[in-house]
Amino acid sequence: MPRRKRPEKREILPEYEYGSVLAHKFINCLMKDGKKGLAQRIFYETLKTIEKKTGKPGIDIFNQAIENVKPMVEVKPRRIGGATYQVPMEVRKERRISLAIRWMLDAAKTAQGRPMHDKLADEIIAASKREGNAIKKKEDTHRMAEANRVFAQFKW
Repeated sequence: MPRRKRPEKREILPEYEYGSVLAHKFINCLMKDGKKGLAQRIFYETLKTIEKKTGKPGIDIFNQAIENVKPMVEVKPRRIGGATYQVPMEVRKERRISLAIRWMLDAAKTAQGRPMHDKLADEIIAASKREGNAIKKKEDTHRMAEANRVFAQFKW
């Protein structure tokens, strides 16, 4: 971390097929060991599978799923007077997107026995309908923030 000023955010260019910055971020998070071509192939196959299953454009279903999974609040531990409290805090816009992407990928990776593009397609379709493991994770986070609402006074 620099001492004097905060480093500027790097601009992420939109990916070439759909022109979506969000899709490019998703591909970058899906990528393992620098294999971007493989990550792109998985993502595009996922969108084709979504189009086959739903009959709607895959990128629209994907955007709806990300929008449904984005959390509004989360809890952060704060140490005050020897005790640690879980303080509910509002989530920044950039972090909302990264949490949503991370939760969807984790939910797809935990499923076993099928190709990644099928698991990812099922999770995205479920998230667009407000169900699935990623939505459950969001609801658990919101529930924990609601339960610890008493400690909101310690927010700083």
